[in-house]
Amino acid sequence: MKEFLQRKDIQISVKRYGIDALAAMAQGLFCSLLIGTIIKTLGQQISLDSLITIGSFATQMAGPAMAIAIGYALHCPPLVLFSLATVGAAANTQGGAGGPLAVLFIAIIAAECGKLVSKETKIDILVTPTVTICVGTFLALTIAPYISSAAMLVGNFIQWATDLAPFFMGVIISVVVGITLTLPISSAAICAAFAITGLAGGAALAGCCAHMIGFAFMSFKDNGISGIVSQGIGTSMLQMPNLIKKPILWLPAIITSAITGPISTVIFKLEMNGEAVSSGMGTCGFVGQIGMITGWVSPSEAAILNGAVATAPTATMWIGLALVCFVLPAMICPAIAMILRNKGYISDGDLKI
Repeated sequence: MKEFLQRKDIQISVKRYGIDALAAMAQGLFCSLLIGTIIKTLGQQISLDSLITIGSFATQMAGPAMAIAIGYALHCPPLVLFSLATVGAAANTQGGAGGPLAVLFIAIIAAECGKLVSKETKIDILVTPTVTICVGTFLALTIAPYISSAAMLVGNFIQWATDLAPFFMGVIISVVVGITLTLPISSAAICAAFAITGLAGGAALAGCCAHMIGFAFMSFKDNGISGIVSQGIGTSMLQMPNLIKKPILWLPAIITSAITGPISTVIFKLEMNGEAVSSGMGTCGFVGQIGMITGWVSPSEAAILNGAVATAPTATMWIGLALVCFVLPAMICPAIAMILRNKGYISDGDLKI
């Protein structure tokens, strides 16, 4: 069996599945959902329908892109790799808010099953795609809904936190949503499902920005300008393989979110009254900031149901938006990381993506 697995290039290890596959999946997500969101948002802001259409197509391909990226990291032969497009689409759809996590688990299993039978029969062109697709789709239909339910437990916790006093609400929601954004589950889907708007939406946005901008700037030494762009307006999920190897790397972003969350809710009283999905987007394509700004002058239906009204933005609101979303994360997170570097807990190359 050991020789057979070695011949099939199947390595059951944390590095292969938890680091290599996860890193590739994050890139697949960036090249589909996230870059599509950026293009679509740009098209909406300049009223260019062609960009909106292009962006929409890209976002719809998130599942296949993530699955194929995982297959690439697992060194899948062509027929397995191509078959993973179907698996990714099914897993991402059935996984709901936990779509990316569902794709990660299911695509790995389907890919390895496909590799087991690849080139073992004279009708490989039939057997390999059939095994890969059937295994992946079966798992998507049976397991992915449970992953979705597990992800929604985070939403239930966030919903509970919205009833707390503004300070504690700011801390809890900012930290939890920020962590959720970096994990392979969808913070945007959770915020949308639970209609997280108002002060809670502002805290959620603060947490997302603390992670995206925080990781972008604290990892500048390792990743340079490309790291600021890919993480700052893309996703902090790109750091997940590094966080698995060294969880302490997460501490600066988490502490930053615990600081900026209550600053948003207590000091500036920032309210996300745009579409609830914007609360979980952070600085990805600046969707979060655009949502907050549009929500000031034209609240969404969900925000109106929660008592929001249109208002003229004041200088304090603009300053708060800039500080909470950009300035404070770019200052606080690297400062905390510097302390950890001086203590020897973070080394050069730890945050390389």
